[in-house]
Amino acid sequence: MKRTSLMQRYWKNKYLFLLLIPGIMWYVVFKYLPIYGLTLAFKDFSFRKGIFGSAWVGFKHFKYLFSLSGFRRAFLNTLIINFYQLLFSFPAPIIFALLLNEIVHIGYKKVVQTISYLPHFLSWVILAGMFMQLLSPSTGALNHLLGVFGIGPFYFLGDPRYFRGTLVVTNLWKSIGWNSIVYLAALSNIDTQLFEAARLDGANKFQEIIHVTLPSISPIVTVMLIFQMGRLFGDNFDQVFNLYNAAVYEVGDVLGTFTYRMGLRDMQYSLSTAVSLVTNVISFSLVIITNAIAKRINDYGIW
Repeated sequence: MKRTSLMQRYWKNKYLFLLLIPGIMWYVVFKYLPIYGLTLAFKDFSFRKGIFGSAWVGFKHFKYLFSLSGFRRAFLNTLIINFYQLLFSFPAPIIFALLLNEIVHIGYKKVVQTISYLPHFLSWVILAGMFMQLLSPSTGALNHLLGVFGIGPFYFLGDPRYFRGTLVVTNLWKSIGWNSIVYLAALSNIDTQLFEAARLDGANKFQEIIHVTLPSISPIVTVMLIFQMGRLFGDNFDQVFNLYNAAVYEVGDVLGTFTYRMGLRDMQYSLSTAVSLVTNVISFSLVIITNAIAKRINDYGIW
């Protein structure tokens, strides 16, 4: 009886399910079918023989990969840069959302939100040109401003000491508004009676945030942290590729740019696939481990 009822519900909403077909097909074609390409990591790929005809070589490319100093450097750079991103860029949207939530004037709040969202829609190609002009040691506005106080000039994009910090700050400026949306949505769902009860108990605004607001949005913060941990060995290829140069390779070359050079420039497709497979396995493992720890600590997770 339940089976019949379920099928009747499916049939009743058949047109809604038809709308799912384009999305499902997109995932199948662009996300699932390419998975077969991972076999390149275990083959000596030849254009003439193709993927199916290329010879299996087992873990040959992985052994060679870990012997490359360039890979180890890119791996370490990726880890360091993304650790900085986790340390600074993860809490920033939460703080920004908390500040926005305290704005009473609706019109002013919408203006601030709109301005903060705009950088998200600009590509790194455009932003790289803007930052190169802004941060130029000779003609950049920022160095001119610092010069007024007798500081600088600083080679933000050409000095290894400042390049990683520049990546973190520019990415934070681009993403903080857009990433705050999910936290603003969570804040809007908090029961206002909790704040009223806290005020009756004599809590000030800071105490309300600590004891009411943050505990109420802790589930979504936990989920976003798990996702962020999964990106710890990923990288923003567009940002790094458009901003880095030979002077900062030692600190700026990441796994994305390393894979790009191996795959598209040097045409070592098997080796570049091995890099992607290693990073994806590590990222997946981090998600599983972080989720398990989160479930054990506060019973929140992505499943």
